[in-house]
Amino acid sequence: MEKSNRFLRVLFMPISWIYLICLVVLIAASFYLFYHKIENFFVFFPETAFDSTPHEVNLHYRDVYFHTEDGKRLHGWFFPLREEFPLILFCHGNAGNISHRLENIRPLLEQRLQVFIFDYRGYGKSSGTPSEKGVYRDGLAAYDYLVKRERIPPTNIIPFGRSLGAAVAIEIALKRRVRSIIIESAFTSIKEMARSIALFHLFSFLLPTHYNNLKKIGYVATPKLIIHGKEDEIVTFSMGQKLFDAAKEPKYFFPVKGAGHNDTFIVGGRRYFETVSAFAYHSKI
Repeated sequence: MEKSNRFLRVLFMPISWIYLICLVVLIAASFYLFYHKIENFFVFFPETAFDSTPHEVNLHYRDVYFHTEDGKRLHGWFFPLREEFPLILFCHGNAGNISHRLENIRPLLEQRLQVFIFDYRGYGKSSGTPSEKGVYRDGLAAYDYLVKRERIPPTNIIPFGRSLGAAVAIEIALKRRVRSIIIESAFTSIKEMARSIALFHLFSFLLPTHYNNLKKIGYVATPKLIIHGKEDEIVTFSMGQKLFDAAKEPKYFFPVKGAGHNDTFIVGGRRYFETVSAFAYHSKI
């Protein structure tokens, strides 16, 4: 009985403040040490296998390989039309690879928009491992390839970023000269995304504000088209509205009624692609 009481006293004895502080410091240090790995685990879902190729769906294209400033070899598909047509620099979302976006590309070509789509490092045939800084470098390398190798005038290039790709498109618009920019289904920041997910809500205050689209969009001077599905189940519609409110003129907001996160171009249908085309052709400053 005495041993049992002693055990209970030890079990429920007050925790010393020094031990509590040490525990908090240890947890915080571990969090910041491994945060980038944790973040990447939850952000990137690359696939290397292709579902199909443009050749299989009768689209005229060129296979393209180019390098980033830190030596990664990236792969993309270039769908050229007449050289004076605007060009969509397509920055895709966080999952799959370029082969999963072919159904989105054909209607853009039908609207007289050239397209260049590429895979980030670690996706498809691109080398390396994805990270925030890495995908920014990849976007800039894709832009530089178009200007230096394909001789596309900067005033014809329109970065188009879907979901995670919106952060890449914004980075390109901040670091390079572009005609305009289109972002779709974009989040404000990773911190805000964590806050909107029940599993991570309690710990969101610990997260750094990575992929801070809300702050960056205010520095983009070029014309902006922001597209968001009103029923987006992953990135809330309010985030798209916040990005639009933070952006400077000239800016345009296209809410797609009934659309979720990944089906804006399907639900939006003809009006969606006509809106993108009208913006692309009339947004030049």
